[in-house]
Amino acid sequence: MLKMVGSSGQLSLGKKYAGKYFEIEQMEDGALVLRPMKVISESEAWLHEPEIQKKLLRAKEWMKENPPTETDLDAFLEQVKDRQ
Repeated sequence: MLKMVGSSGQLSLGKKYAGKYFEIEQMEDGALVLRPMKVISESEAWLHEPEIQKKLLRAKEWMKENPPTETDLDAFLEQVKDRQ
C-alpha cells in the first residue's frame, strides 16, 4: 500500500482503521513503524499487572472447582449467630 501525506500533514489509512490507536516509532532511517494499541484507563490498569493476573487465574480455577450452590439462609444465619 502506497500512501501520500497530505498538505495538512495527515496520512489516511482508510476507514478500516478509523477510531483505532497506534503507537508510532520513528526509526533512525526515518521510517515510521505503526503498532496498533489498546488504551486502558488508569483505574483499570491494575488489573493487567502480573501479580493481579495470577490472582485472577487462581480465582477462576477456584470457581471451576467450587460451582455456586443454593444457600440455606436459616443455616447461614445460625452460623453467623454462633460466631458472635
